[in-house]
Amino acid sequence: MFVLRVRYYQKNQYPMFEQAFKNIDDILHKDAGCSSELDYTEQTSWLLFLKYLDGLERDKVIEAQFVGKTHTPILDEPYRWDVWAAPKNAQGAIDHNTALTGDDLRDFVDRTLFPYLHGFKQRATGPDTIEYKIGEIFGEIKNKVQSGYNLREIIDHIDELRFRSQTEKHELSHLYEAKIKNMGNAGRNGGEYYTPRPLIRAMIQVVAPTIGERIYDGAVGSAGFLCEAFDYLQKQPNLTTANIKTLQERTFYGKEKKSLAYVIAIMNMILHGIEAPNIVHTNTLTENLADVQDKDRYEVILANPPFGGKERKEVQQNFPIRTGETAFLFLQHFIKMLKAGGRAAVVIKNTFLSNTDNASVSLRKLLLESCTLHTVLDMPGGTFQGAGVKTIVLFFEKGAPTRTIWYYQLDPGRNMGKTNPLNDSDLAEFVELQKTFADSPKSWRVDVATLNTATYDLSVKNPDGGEEVIHRSPQAIMDEIAVLDTESAKVLATIRDLL
Repeated sequence: MFVLRVRYYQKNQYPMFEQAFKNIDDILHKDAGCSSELDYTEQTSWLLFLKYLDGLERDKVIEAQFVGKTHTPILDEPYRWDVWAAPKNAQGAIDHNTALTGDDLRDFVDRTLFPYLHGFKQRATGPDTIEYKIGEIFGEIKNKVQSGYNLREIIDHIDELRFRSQTEKHELSHLYEAKIKNMGNAGRNGGEYYTPRPLIRAMIQVVAPTIGERIYDGAVGSAGFLCEAFDYLQKQPNLTTANIKTLQERTFYGKEKKSLAYVIAIMNMILHGIEAPNIVHTNTLTENLADVQDKDRYEVILANPPFGGKERKEVQQNFPIRTGETAFLFLQHFIKMLKAGGRAAVVIKNTFLSNTDNASVSLRKLLLESCTLHTVLDMPGGTFQGAGVKTIVLFFEKGAPTRTIWYYQLDPGRNMGKTNPLNDSDLAEFVELQKTFADSPKSWRVDVATLNTATYDLSVKNPDGGEEVIHRSPQAIMDEIAVLDTESAKVLATIRDLL
């Protein structure tokens, strides 16, 4: 389990956090308005956000007092957590004589609180403010908890959580990551929001971002790449106050189309310690690539764009290579959004390497001619639970054509799955060998000059005898099924004769 791997001792140190999350899920499970892990995460997210905001306001008051100033609260008094959600008595416990519950609580949340919070989008001074994020979040989601009594129970559990110390925030961030992982494992479209964190960390180690570089994910999902990049950079030695300010305000950028993923991304980044995430709620692919200027580009791109989706014809018009495959459009977007000399690591289906349609061939040609595709990491089946496809990671730099590609075929020595997920040690050899592009039984190099320029086929073919991925035609598959059916019929006929 992700939480156990990161901080086992913290699990014992803060059992109330994990128990509170479990209790909240149990309550949501019995509420008529919530039916899946996606609902559970969404409803927990907006309440966590408001609880976080209450703690942030308290910190701001203390900071202002320390320098002899006053702090003007973001929220008007009736909408503050300690007024509507958790009014306290003299002993510091929730005063249930004055706290709203039942229909009164549900009606206040639906008819008064959410409209008020949504209004911040119009009142905010700009999109990079916490006020604007408040407005966007509460314009995109709604309260799904139908029972005001269930909502009261959930609020009571949320109120027990503390966001004040860095240790507490760290623990909560990993518990929240565990919720996102569970949501991804639950299937449906939840898997779009979760990329295995060990893979993300390996990608970041290879790309090696530095403080001052801007990092971008145009398909941000739950913001796993940005959160892990933040953790990586804030562990760098000798950080200055200016460095920390840069990390907070001018380093991490993302875009997300789906409302739920947008809300989760904001909450995930906040819990990791980024107060006002630079995440924009938009369909990245509706942006015309011809309009991209140098000021819009980034030094580092880390992403796992959704694959298998289809975009409308009018969206495809924004790209020089037109295709309905969402991931291929995103790859064009990322190439365009990289600064000269910029570095990228992008997860994509392994069929990208060998598809023979015009769009795939043209896209491979574009990548090889405009960027140095220096590394291809071939991931084993089962890396993305429930996805049903094999994936690769493309590592490239913008500005010079590709001369040589280094391949690494990851083989963890076991079948991947829910009970055997990817871990950091699985990728340790890859990260180490990649530094020098070393040859090994799992890695090799290919000279681009030897490629067939009619197809630019980049298939994974291990010259050391490793598994060669062969993509059979649909007709060949159907022919084999027909043969197997015939053989099965003969066996059944033989058995009947024996009976």
